[in-house]
Amino acid sequence: MVGRREILIGGAAAAGSLLTGEALAGAGDTRAARSQIVWTFDRLSSIGGAATTVEGDPQLVASPFGQAVQFDGVDDRLVIERHPLAGWEQFTFEALFRPDGGVFAQRWFHLNEEPIGGEPSTTRILFEIRVIENQWCLDAFATGPGYKHTLLFENKLFPVGRWYWVAQSFDGKTYRAYVDGVLQGEAEIDYKPQGAGRSSVGSRLNKVDYFKGAIREARFTPRGLAPDQLQRMG
Repeated sequence: MVGRREILIGGAAAAGSLLTGEALAGAGDTRAARSQIVWTFDRLSSIGGAATTVEGDPQLVASPFGQAVQFDGVDDRLVIERHPLAGWEQFTFEALFRPDGGVFAQRWFHLNEEPIGGEPSTTRILFEIRVIENQWCLDAFATGPGYKHTLLFENKLFPVGRWYWVAQSFDGKTYRAYVDGVLQGEAEIDYKPQGAGRSSVGSRLNKVDYFKGAIREARFTPRGLAPDQLQRMG
């Protein structure tokens, strides 16, 4: 095992890609009519083609979908110098992950607005989970000027140790959260596009609420996808 480390890695090797609607349709995939960004967590460097800081000792592990990044729930995380939803009036944010138990509150995928040369703002979008014994529930959160909402439903629980696709979306009116394409909850919010910034994967940007589990992929689409267009297991 490699020792504990903190490394800034740049470079041109991209672990993610930008897929146009035309390219997706050519591949037999019509889910995105506009550009879609895909981040694949099959490496620790240059996620999505952006400079990536590695903290702690996240590991590359085998998964049914190829290599994934595993986090220990203590101090492992990746900081990616990009907010993939910046400037979008609508969005769908999907992620393929495996929660492995751990502490109650885990804020595992944090997108944060951050002005160039300035401090991070309070404008952000997060995927979180709440772990209750050997089960978990999804917590999707979005906040910015004039809006702040949490989609958390602790009565909708799932077993830990399995892979899931989760999603949150905004279609211009309604904010929604899904697990494997099944709606968990929704609310109307006055969402406004967020600015450029950074992403923290494995914990909140301020190094709290670490995630125990693995992440394989994230997809970012600049419109609100319908449930039958979402990724899901099975």
